[in-house]
Amino acid sequence: MTLTTPTISYLSSDFYFAQDALTARENESIHELRSFLEAEVAPIADDYWERAEFPMHLIKPLADIGAYGALWEESRQFENSAKYRGWAALESGRVDASVSTFIGVTSGLAMGSIGVGGSPEQRAEWLPKLATGELVGAFGLTEPLSGSDSAGGLRTTATRHGDSWTLNGAKRWIGNATFADVIVIWARDTADNQVKGFLVTSDSPGFTATKIERKQSLRMVQNADITLTDVKVPEERRLQLVNSFKDTAKVLLLTRADVAWQAIGNSIGAYEAAVAYVKEREQFGKTLSSFQLVQDLLSRALGNISSSIALCMQTSDLLDQGRQTDAHASMAKQWATSRMRETVGWCREVMGGNGIVLDYGVARRFADAEAIYSFEGTREMNSLIVGRAITGKSAFVS
Repeated sequence: MTLTTPTISYLSSDFYFAQDALTARENESIHELRSFLEAEVAPIADDYWERAEFPMHLIKPLADIGAYGALWEESRQFENSAKYRGWAALESGRVDASVSTFIGVTSGLAMGSIGVGGSPEQRAEWLPKLATGELVGAFGLTEPLSGSDSAGGLRTTATRHGDSWTLNGAKRWIGNATFADVIVIWARDTADNQVKGFLVTSDSPGFTATKIERKQSLRMVQNADITLTDVKVPEERRLQLVNSFKDTAKVLLLTRADVAWQAIGNSIGAYEAAVAYVKEREQFGKTLSSFQLVQDLLSRALGNISSSIALCMQTSDLLDQGRQTDAHASMAKQWATSRMRETVGWCREVMGGNGIVLDYGVARRFADAEAIYSFEGTREMNSLIVGRAITGKSAFVS
């Protein structure tokens, strides 16, 4: 019997054929995801981005191809690796960072909170519904006065009264929150001062979510200000395995590297658009692709993409081995997002004035890079996590 190697369709930016690290089944799923994104998301992304609206009609089809919940036994369509889940984030980020962020919020943050902190009963109840698109999830950690200092600065409170809790406080920058069905709210227990997690449904009395307007990055993502005024949550909707912010950090550890992968995808989207442009655009009697300085910028961009893929592949491999630490994920996030910021800038540069127009494929990636650079921990905060691993000393506060 002759065994044949499955045909892999490589991205032009996968210069070192990193996709070979995925299994045949994983590559099959990646190709299905890529085809869907190119056919259904790419043609409408600029329009929805310009209007600051989310394409709600895509939520269920994305679920059908397994875009949500690939990590968890209760929701995945097949067993898979962290490398596969990272590459899927790359693929969605390559086509549109807003759709990629929607997937990350639902699948990584909301489902991740339930997967890490939920009881078996909570996982069985909520994960399948989120994976099939029956419900949409959101993740409420950041607050108006608390972002990087969430571990110690969280102000939203939870007070227990028998078999229920009362939540009071405010959240900000909460993706999906204007239309989510269930929002994971992180609040500080007034009894022991520890952070705990709660599954709050959007129809709860006292819960309001107001869209943040005038954003200039990830405009399709419906970020919201949330107000919680005496919101009652039954004990059965408290995440049973969350007892402190250390448990919250376990969720962020799982998602931070995926944001690094998303950043690579955003870089690739800009790079592919720039390469296509310089092959067509003529100046001084020849295409821009013939000029040395243009080739130099594209070479630098591909170098950034290639080095980021290599780092993220190793980071994901460590997660599969159970050896990934906060510092590994933080190094990947701060490196990939920093290189992304350079890359989208160079891609915009080779396009000249056309680089700031949506029609040419870079302006949206250029703007979206700023949000990806900051969320899931700023470059500075992630750098300090790595610094702590290097020196053994924490430098977060003076």
